[in-house]
Amino acid sequence: MAVVINTNYAATAAANNLATSNTNLQRSLNRLSSGSKIVSPSDDAGGLAVSMKLSAAARRSGAANTNIGNSVSYLQTQDGALKVAAKVLDRISELKTLYADATKNTTDLANYDQEFTQLQKELTSIAGEKFNGVSLFANALTTQVSEDGTQSVSISSKQLADSTSGVGTLTSTSVTDLGDITLTNINSAIQNVATMRAQNGAEQSRLGFAAELLTVNKSNLEAANSRIADVDVADESTQLARWNILTQSGTAMLSQANGSAQSVMRLLQ
Repeated sequence: MAVVINTNYAATAAANNLATSNTNLQRSLNRLSSGSKIVSPSDDAGGLAVSMKLSAAARRSGAANTNIGNSVSYLQTQDGALKVAAKVLDRISELKTLYADATKNTTDLANYDQEFTQLQKELTSIAGEKFNGVSLFANALTTQVSEDGTQSVSISSKQLADSTSGVGTLTSTSVTDLGDITLTNINSAIQNVATMRAQNGAEQSRLGFAAELLTVNKSNLEAANSRIADVDVADESTQLARWNILTQSGTAMLSQANGSAQSVMRLLQ
């Protein structure tokens, strides 16, 4: 092998190997310090794109679950109002039966009518209740129950003040005393409220299962994203040790290669 001065191939090769080892060492340090396998897009361009989509889907799943929770709270508030309405109707039913007592005089009947009038007002007040500014007994609502927006649950419109499907027969302005209504009217109103509560319960049940599915999907999305983006600490620690040793040995060998050319000086003496 020729002994030359201008070109030190060994030193060049050692420098290249050292640069490669140092780059990989820095990459391992970045991965371990960040906990991410993909520190820069060049690490895994395709994986980064998939990871971003999975991460966004997981976050949307969490947001959709929050919306479902709010809808459940809405339904629980609605059911609480219906429960009170049912108690008011029970009392009106009781008053109507007492009102039919033949031993009651006109003053007694007037006293019953006073309570009935107040109960009418309470039913009207319940029908106007709101949840966060949204009426409990007005239009139907729709709740998104999937992260991609393709699935939704409709919360039915429960018109408590309606004369046909609600208690409007009892709260009508034409009804001024217990003598203006019948037990049939009262029983129909009770049945309407019972139907509304049954619908409410069914909707809460479906939303509960939808929330459970979203929770499971979110966990699976996060697990899938983890397999792509999260660093395997055990494996990367092994790589770190490897590149650390190669960097140190590369530095030592570069020093040796740079010094090997000095042997030429002995030939010139």
